[in-house]
Amino acid sequence: MSHDSGTRIAADLRAWIAAAAPGARLPSTRTLVARYGASPITVQRALRVLVDQGVVETRPGVGSFVRAPRIARPRDYGWQTAALGAPATRPPVSTALRSTPNDVTALNSAYPDRELLPERLVRAAFSRAARGDVALTRPPPAGLPELQAWFAAELAAATPGGVSPPTPGDAIVLPGSQSGLGSTFRALVGAGQPLLVESPTYWGAISAAARTGVRMVPVASGAHGPDPDEVADAFARTGARVFYAQPHFANPTGARWSPDLAERILDVVRRHRAFLVEDDWAHDLGITAESAPLAARDDAGHVVYLRTLTKSVSPSVRVAAVLARGPVRERLLADVQAESLYVSGLLQAVALDVVTQPAWRTHLRSLRRALAARRDLLADALHEHVPTARVEAVPEGGLGLWVRLPDAVDVHRLARDCEAEGVVVVPGDGWFPAEPTGSYLRLTYSGPDPGAFPDAARRLGDAVARQLP
Repeated sequence: MSHDSGTRIAADLRAWIAAAAPGARLPSTRTLVARYGASPITVQRALRVLVDQGVVETRPGVGSFVRAPRIARPRDYGWQTAALGAPATRPPVSTALRSTPNDVTALNSAYPDRELLPERLVRAAFSRAARGDVALTRPPPAGLPELQAWFAAELAAATPGGVSPPTPGDAIVLPGSQSGLGSTFRALVGAGQPLLVESPTYWGAISAAARTGVRMVPVASGAHGPDPDEVADAFARTGARVFYAQPHFANPTGARWSPDLAERILDVVRRHRAFLVEDDWAHDLGITAESAPLAARDDAGHVVYLRTLTKSVSPSVRVAAVLARGPVRERLLADVQAESLYVSGLLQAVALDVVTQPAWRTHLRSLRRALAARRDLLADALHEHVPTARVEAVPEGGLGLWVRLPDAVDVHRLARDCEAEGVVVVPGDGWFPAEPTGSYLRLTYSGPDPGAFPDAARRLGDAVARQLP
């Protein structure tokens, strides 16, 4: 009999099931074969249809039975509230990580769109890595030696004469830089101790600080970075020994420290016998400028350097590294091991394969051009359609624009209104370690469909205008 015959048998059995009591046993396969003159395969097909429809359940070795109807009822998890108690902290979760439907314009994307990634290199690297020993063996706790050497060589290439370059042993491979922030804050700062941070600063650093219990001390920072005198005052006033910063293409402001400012900040850090945690998150995302790590100027162990490949290789290849010299390196390694044991050797091998291919540099050049076009398209669209918005500085790299709106604008209401119009934007409050200093949005140009930016900006402008007199 045909597949249609199985469907007809299923329909006939449904009439019998409707009159049967829950739990009633259906006739055996042999009986049904005889009744319908069908093959056993056709009867089994009919039973599978009924199982998929949720009216029959099978018990291997016993038979098939009419399934009792499931009564929908609300689940009560109230007991968990008392069992868990109030959380010690409530780390912020950024809406920048939200997944969005395909029919909206996502100006909140925290990662580059697929068309900005080296897809061919990544797929080929996964294929090669899957055939190697790394697919089955545990890597060293500090990372694959070849990948450690690559991270060290990247930093050494920027090291000026007279400064000792880093060595492979200075590098510790991490499962993404977010993990590295937590380990760094625990190892260098400690719960309850002060940590200087730029304000505004990367929301992930704020989250990591909250989770590790460190006490954040905001230092105002704008389109060109923080004032070295204010950094010095914060060190002296609080007794802090660590300053977390993003000197190149800062998230969210896009600020890039000038060489003079970088040297002055380093002098402050050295004078206070402190650490600078340099988060070089956008090293590969330069547009009109290159990242020039401060860590390359320091061989006395003052700079702890974080470098990620997740943004430029693939969000699925969560590989980063921290480079540190002296005893702090051992303290970091101990925390990293306790937190994650080791990083997947397969992912490390994929990352190393991608960044050592000749086509990697070609990809970075094309990425620069693509990011420039996207950035300029969004900036121009905002200038045309949101005249009350102000972008203090068009960033020389990175993935987003930091947009100041009139103080009368409620950015959370604005985000809701925009989403109702098919545009997802992120209020800037989450980038401030204390109260926000104004009404800000962080808008990214790294998401899908940049051709929709002008229309999205028009809708954003209309939503802003509705809130203004």
